[in-house]
Amino acid sequence: MTDDGIKTIVYRRVVDLSHPISPDIPVWPGDPAVSFETVAHLSREGYYLRRFSMGEHSGTHLASPAAFDSLGSGPDDLPASSLILPATVMDVTGRVDSDADYALSVDDIVDWESRHETIAPGSLALLFTGWQRYWEQPERFINLGEDGMMHTPGFSAEAAGFLLRQRKVSGLGTDTHGIDVGVDTDLTVSRMALAESAVALECLNNLDRLPPTGATVIVGRLRLVGGSGSPAGVLALTP
Repeated sequence: MTDDGIKTIVYRRVVDLSHPISPDIPVWPGDPAVSFETVAHLSREGYYLRRFSMGEHSGTHLASPAAFDSLGSGPDDLPASSLILPATVMDVTGRVDSDADYALSVDDIVDWESRHETIAPGSLALLFTGWQRYWEQPERFINLGEDGMMHTPGFSAEAAGFLLRQRKVSGLGTDTHGIDVGVDTDLTVSRMALAESAVALECLNNLDRLPPTGATVIVGRLRLVGGSGSPAGVLALTP
């Protein structure tokens, strides 16, 4: 920020952190399927137009406090200024390769900070698990076990609490279908983050193309009135 209050972003590359949307994408168990219907044809109406339908929490998306609180804000209430955030990226792919239920710990965060820098207030803390590589394999991405549970990595409640309350981050995000570990059916981390009015981003893509620090993330959401969340177009500007 300059002395006169003007904010500046210096970047070399733009990275698209969103997945393409089609009827074949992974969908949270029980959520509506993604569908497209052609309602105007070039050969008949002279122009091409489709109607589409999908859940508010499908594809790359953000969740809003209204998802768990009838009085909570929806995606239409989010201030535009809350959707441009400096990002830190914590890579746990090595841990996840041997443990699909891996949960980021406070020790992981402290270790990351010892190698990079203390996570600044107002940051978006991104967890790179490598799960994005399964996007075109929906069953593998959701990873339901014989126990009926989703086995996917995420933030532990302790790590999320540390980031939100000690480091004062403004958001959490990851490349899986939830910032919680899949086996946490109470969605503890999601409830915690949204209660703090933090941004919660899920099903992110291309996190491997971001540096540990220095990127700025810009979140575009649909202003769905009365919604619980929104599909999101997410871009990162990297140095």
